[in-house]
This record gives sequence, C-alpha cells and structure tokens, in this order.
Amino acid sequence: MSVFEIIMLVCFGAAWPLSIYKSYTSRSTKGKSALFLVVILIGYAAGIMHKIFHQYDGVVYLYLLNFLMVLTDLLIYLRNSRLAAKTLEMPQ
Repeated sequence: MSVFEIIMLVCFGAAWPLSIYKSYTSRSTKGKSALFLVVILIGYAAGIMHKIFHQYDGVVYLYLLNFLMVLTDLLIYLRNSRLAAKTLEMPQ
C-alpha cells in the first residue's frame, strides 16, 4: 500500500462530491463532458483491475469509491441531457 497512491486518490476524490452536487442542482450539462467522464471511469476501472489482479490491498476501495462518484456524475449528466432535450422539444 502506497501512501502516495492514497493521497492521490483522496485528492482526486475530494472534487467529485461538489461536481455531483453542482450537476444535480444546475440541471445543466454546461461545463461537462461525457467523454471526459468516461475516460476517468476507464482510468479508475484500470486501477481497480490492477489492485484485484496484481497488488490487492485496501486502496482498491478508494478506487471503487471514486469510480462510483464519477459514474454518479455521468448518470446525472445523462439525466441533464434528457432534460435539456425535453426543454427544446416543448412548444412555446
């Protein structure tokens, strides 16, 4: 277990709750990129796989927590995209 890996994951993970909150309350996709979120998910998934298959330790739970937060943000992004599409479809 590397203390530096833990610090990195905690620092990266600290940003996601605020991002999730802003995405949820703004109901907008402005300033977000689904592609960026997917790339981040792939990175965390790779970290999880590495921990499971090569170097299992408790840090895998930090990777998993971060993965779930990014997935939540992506799902909110998709919800907000649908909300924006419905707004455009409504007659005025």
